[in-house]
Amino acid sequence: MRLYYLVLFLILFFDCSNNKEHTTATKNSITESVYASVTVQPDSLYQVHSIVSGILQENLVEEGDIVIKNQPLLQIINNSPKLNAQNNRLAADLAYQNYKGEATILNDIRNEIEAAKLKFKDDSINYFRQSNLWKQNIGSKAQYDTKKLNYELSKNSLKLLKDKFKRTENELKVLLKQAENNYETSLINTKDFTIKSKIDGKLYALYKEPGEIVNTQEPLASIGSRNNFIIEMLIDEVDIISITLGQKVLVTLDAYNNTVFDASITKIYPKKDVRNQTFLVEAIFTEVPERLYPGLSGEANIIIAKHDNVLTIPKSYLIDNDKVSTEDGLKTVELGLQSMEFAEIKSGISENTIIYKPE
Repeated sequence: MRLYYLVLFLILFFDCSNNKEHTTATKNSITESVYASVTVQPDSLYQVHSIVSGILQENLVEEGDIVIKNQPLLQIINNSPKLNAQNNRLAADLAYQNYKGEATILNDIRNEIEAAKLKFKDDSINYFRQSNLWKQNIGSKAQYDTKKLNYELSKNSLKLLKDKFKRTENELKVLLKQAENNYETSLINTKDFTIKSKIDGKLYALYKEPGEIVNTQEPLASIGSRNNFIIEMLIDEVDIISITLGQKVLVTLDAYNNTVFDASITKIYPKKDVRNQTFLVEAIFTEVPERLYPGLSGEANIIIAKHDNVLTIPKSYLIDNDKVSTEDGLKTVELGLQSMEFAEIKSGISENTIIYKPE
């Protein structure tokens, strides 16, 4: 009876084992890749801002227009800069007249200097004449002291006037230069009310309508390259160390259904976005889609490595990441590359080893 139950148990055990889902390792090609979300943007895309405030008078171009560098895009109106320019021009004219005009402050000082020179000459003659007489014991001491005092006073007065002339001349020269600079700056500000393109490209968006208020914080338009587009990818921080320049990228865009486009990585931004814990990576198309628009989204797989003719098993058969269930029990395997569905087996089992899918 015991023998009967033992045989029955073995039959049931092997029957259950045979019915359990199983497979063997097979030789295939395997590719390891990093997944990323994709957004397509024009190259050199930038937001157009105004450096002055005012009211939008006119949009000189329309969305979709091709633009060239320095082409006027928008016209803003504001009377304040024009009034400032006029006031600065008047101030510059006044500063010029004060410095180089006929009735200038410097001319008044020059006249004072000429009068002081005549007085100094006269006092000098009287002093030296009196000094010679005093040496001959002619005249009184009081007369000598008075002549000497007048001489020294006129000498100091002349020196003070000359110093005043130089100081005033320098001050007027500086004031004139400042006034001219202010006038030139105000002219530049009036020109800033015409917003121009910084690049040759395409106008992708206008954000303001004529009559709306314009400030320096809000963008007025969006301009980028006409034909060149870049692929922006957000890479998880756990994968960024696997990314290098030149790696091949397989891109699928929602607008092109299942079509796969080749691309290659051209730029890796080193700063992490702490909000979503990702790094920004750029790529360019190797084969460019027929038509692209800013903001097209999709998915990408960045090829990290590829091995051909290697043993692979479905990843669903792995237990604890490095073990498989065999007829002889659990066996540890050495893994190589891993894709989304398969794992490369470098050692631990062979093509003939039957492995069971864990429940």
